[in-house]
Amino acid sequence: MGLASFFESKGDKGIVIFAGKGGLGKTTCSAGLSHYMSQKRGRKVLCFSTDPQASLSDIFDRDIFGKGIVQIEPKLDVVEIDADKRVSDYQNEVKQKILTMYGLQELPPEIEEYIDSTSAEPAMYESATYDAMADLVATSHHDLYVFDMPPFGHGVRMIAMAEILSKWVGKITEAREKAQEYEAVAATLKGGKVSEDEVLRELNDIQSKITRFTDLMVDQKRTSFFMVLIPERMAILDTERALEMFDSLGLQMAGLIVNQIYPAEMRNAQGEAAAFLRNRARMQEKYLDEIKSKFGSKVVAMLPMYPKEPRGLDMISRVSEDLMHGPGL
Repeated sequence: MGLASFFESKGDKGIVIFAGKGGLGKTTCSAGLSHYMSQKRGRKVLCFSTDPQASLSDIFDRDIFGKGIVQIEPKLDVVEIDADKRVSDYQNEVKQKILTMYGLQELPPEIEEYIDSTSAEPAMYESATYDAMADLVATSHHDLYVFDMPPFGHGVRMIAMAEILSKWVGKITEAREKAQEYEAVAATLKGGKVSEDEVLRELNDIQSKITRFTDLMVDQKRTSFFMVLIPERMAILDTERALEMFDSLGLQMAGLIVNQIYPAEMRNAQGEAAAFLRNRARMQEKYLDEIKSKFGSKVVAMLPMYPKEPRGLDMISRVSEDLMHGPGL
């Protein structure tokens, strides 16, 4: 049991994405796998996150948020993208392109307000995330990429949204090619003529970025999704929904990781003070049985509830061994 058997059959190069809701252990699993593959298997690994709460900084006990690629151990690099800054940079880039394209000295207030307001849209944050992912895979030259996915839709929403955006850009491009009156509008704004190719080139660039990301995520020979859950009712229901979402997109979850499991001896703890822990452990036992019944062979690793939070390289090393070689259900 453990992820070791998975990587023995699949190989230890490519992309691994840990998905699921927040607070269940995605960052712990990302750090554990990255440590093991870099230190025990000698692979050059990049561990990546866009969590605004700087979760990788916390677990590695290093200030890496917004600092670019930081080496934590030999062959282990970590990067925590400041997605808010990336969105802001993108907005400024759009504003500048509009000014240049139409020869304006300043943007009309309503256009500037509209562009600024897009920072509140979840789609902008997600777009910044997958754009950063695709850029890192294309340019950083690592053997293995481990992504601690932000908790929106288990990554599935990102794939679905990318396909929708690609179709939307395609429709705009098609309309742009046919609507000759745009030339007159552009000429009026600029006092001259805007090259049609310039606009189309921008649209094609957007579409190529979206396609690049989608191809990356759905390539099951290269990319593996693992979902992290805990033995509680809501987490089990959420996992069922996630598996349905994956099936609807023709994707296969590589496996499930059950986290925060109480030691078995707690189920028989004695004394009044131990009643709470005993009840929690017995409740978990019921949900572990349900996980086994519903998900069966999909569970590829199980992690215990540790006596202290998994933070720092010593604890990450312990997690990595449990993740790769731990016991099964």
